Amino acid sequence: MRTAFSNKKYLSAQKKAILSRLHKFDKLYFEWGGHLLFDGHASRVLPGYDPKNKLKLIKSLGKDIAVVYCVSAKELQKGVTWSDTGLLLDELSLKEARELRKEGINVIGFAINRFEREPLAERFIEKLKELKETFIVTSEIEGYPNNIKNVFGENGFDAQPLLDIPNKIIAVTGAGANNGKMFFCLSQIYQYHKFGINAGFAKFETFPIWNLPINHEVNIAYEAATADIQDKVMIDPFHKKAYGINAVNYNRDIENFSILKKIITRIDGKHNFMKNYNSPTDMGLNMAKKGIVDDVAVREASRQEILRRYESFKKKVFKGKKEATLKRMKEIMLKVNWPN
Repeated sequence: MRTAFSNKKYLSAQKKAILSRLHKFDKLYFEWGGHLLFDGHASRVLPGYDPKNKLKLIKSLGKDIAVVYCVSAKELQKGVTWSDTGLLLDELSLKEARELRKEGINVIGFAINRFEREPLAERFIEKLKELKETFIVTSEIEGYPNNIKNVFGENGFDAQPLLDIPNKIIAVTGAGANNGKMFFCLSQIYQYHKFGINAGFAKFETFPIWNLPINHEVNIAYEAATADIQDKVMIDPFHKKAYGINAVNYNRDIENFSILKKIITRIDGKHNFMKNYNSPTDMGLNMAKKGIVDDVAVREASRQEILRRYESFKKKVFKGKKEATLKRMKEIMLKVNWPN
């Protein structure tokens, strides 16, 4: 398949966007979605995309950036292996941290989130101690994020520990879904604001691509990639209301934005640049469209990826796993403009 993506254009635009957002804060917590080591999905739907682009971005930011790895105590306690690795979340986290360090990335520590004395999380904590890793443990806040009173009560953000990091940019990543990246970011921003440090939050996810049409095959391919967790691509209603512009986002960020805005305002409602976030799209920094140089080829590659996902999920379902996923995939297949 012909090259359809310029890594040079993309990396230049993406780094510029990151540095521009960094200049709004003394310290920027940056939630990095997807795989840092190797983004196979992106390389399949954007022919020519270097699957190690995220590593290149981190390296290009030099000593300004450090990585924190998040693990959810709740997800870890389920005891399931992740993806096709055969590894539990704690094992996968340590493995990926080692591999990132081999690449020269500063993995500064770990955050075990939503902890309520889960046995597997306690075992992981002991392992981190043995390895002399830096880590913090954040506790579950009852009713988070909807119960604002609890979020800012004595057992809320105020009770969470601070992982003090000297770097200006903290890239927050993790294995698996629901690992508490945003919770970690907001709790740390709250702690730093207590000391008068202007910390902020932003998101970096390659998909969906916010400034492509909602029915573009690359955005539908994102839905296919996340069919097992039922993500849905939607028009961001907050962005539309604020700017009159159609922007594509996904359901979880849209559903959580109203409460997130309230939390941000309570952290620092007067001076922090985050008060200018009028939509979940505003929180994000995604310059992927800048790298697309052949839209026809991208659409075709995305259609092939959707088919690949469908066949893969079919095999998993036929083994008795996740019937809801196959149902979701059938819905996604109907959205695609298949060539005659």
